[in-house]
Amino acid sequence: MNSSRGAVAYGDAYGDAYGDAYGDAYGAPALVGGASGGSLSARLAEAGVERRSFLKFCAGVVATLALPPQFAPQVANALERVDRPVVVWLEFQDCAGDSEAFLRSRNPSVADLLLGMISLDYHETLMAAAGTAAEKARDDAVARGGHIVVVEGSVPTGIPGSCTIGGRSARDILTSCVRGAAGIINVGTCSAFGGIPAAGPNPTGAVRVSDVVGGVPIVNLTGCPVNADNLTATIVHFLTFGGFPALDGFDRPLFAYGERIHDTCARRGHFDAGQFAEQWGDAGHRKGWCLYRMGCKGPSTFHNCPSVRYNEATSWPIAAGHGCVGCSEPGFWDTMSPFYDRLPHVATRDFNLTADRIGLGVLAATATGFAAHGVGKVVQHRVAAAREARDGDDADKADKAEDVSDAAPVPEAGEEGGQAI
Repeated sequence: MNSSRGAVAYGDAYGDAYGDAYGDAYGAPALVGGASGGSLSARLAEAGVERRSFLKFCAGVVATLALPPQFAPQVANALERVDRPVVVWLEFQDCAGDSEAFLRSRNPSVADLLLGMISLDYHETLMAAAGTAAEKARDDAVARGGHIVVVEGSVPTGIPGSCTIGGRSARDILTSCVRGAAGIINVGTCSAFGGIPAAGPNPTGAVRVSDVVGGVPIVNLTGCPVNADNLTATIVHFLTFGGFPALDGFDRPLFAYGERIHDTCARRGHFDAGQFAEQWGDAGHRKGWCLYRMGCKGPSTFHNCPSVRYNEATSWPIAAGHGCVGCSEPGFWDTMSPFYDRLPHVATRDFNLTADRIGLGVLAATATGFAAHGVGKVVQHRVAAAREARDGDDADKADKAEDVSDAAPVPEAGEEGGQAI
């Protein structure tokens, strides 16, 4: 099922069908009140989370990771036995939107579970400690080593003393915190690519995390803000398999950034049929037609927004009637704007052809493309096969489509023939 609702439904079905079987096969203790000890099941029991909810969560994460359902017991078994990793969450040049997303997981039990899986030893916004006590908690966590560093926000390098915390610069704090770390998770586009602070003229000299530190595994969970489900799935993958998921050329997990938004958008059929909204509130906009002519950057953006969604998995920008602004891509503030103008020099008459060429052309201007590598063969094979089929078709069509200006006329936005999705 390629939707968050499908993932949730699958998780519910799996928990209902296999909850008891899992307990018999893997010996997971029942999650009941009064449990003691340091295991995940004991901690969840104390929080009132039942075993069936735990299994539903594991099944939902497996669906998000695009893994076969057979991995759900393996994930559950691994999480039951793993020690909680220490997490140090750093905030630099940011709007705290990623922290807000983290706090607003679509399923309350997911947030409880995540907090049961990790030891969040430092987070300026969430922790009760302040001042020297907070700094000591951070430094103690780093001194033990083996921790995960989550970074939110870009790192300013152009103004001495900017973004100073406790008398130390963002660069200094970041450099010291990654020593001995097991990995770095960049949440949001600012820490991954520089984001809005790095947009021209970039007065603070904002840079991405990987421009400051290296030698540590890094995964980028881009988006403005990050989707909490993708963050949860990445952490679960790390705990289950001992490493980050398979990544693309921008160090983003393929399970979340392996497909163009345009290819999985519910409005794609309207694009192919030539049915576009031309103005806010016009007939096409009210019917849910394609927003490409209104500036939607879905054809050049890779993200699983259509399937995972936001706001408790109920909606996302395009579903709400607003075009994608490409916020998960490098340099989006400069390369994707003006946000309400369509991408330049692209005809919209040969719809199937231009839909794919748009994304490939724009991405080629800002990066060298994606190179799948690492683990996660299930994801890699599926994405590679889909892209090979599309790219081969694009190559054949491109030779015949130097000039598409004489193609069939586009139906006007007010014409009948399309149904809202």
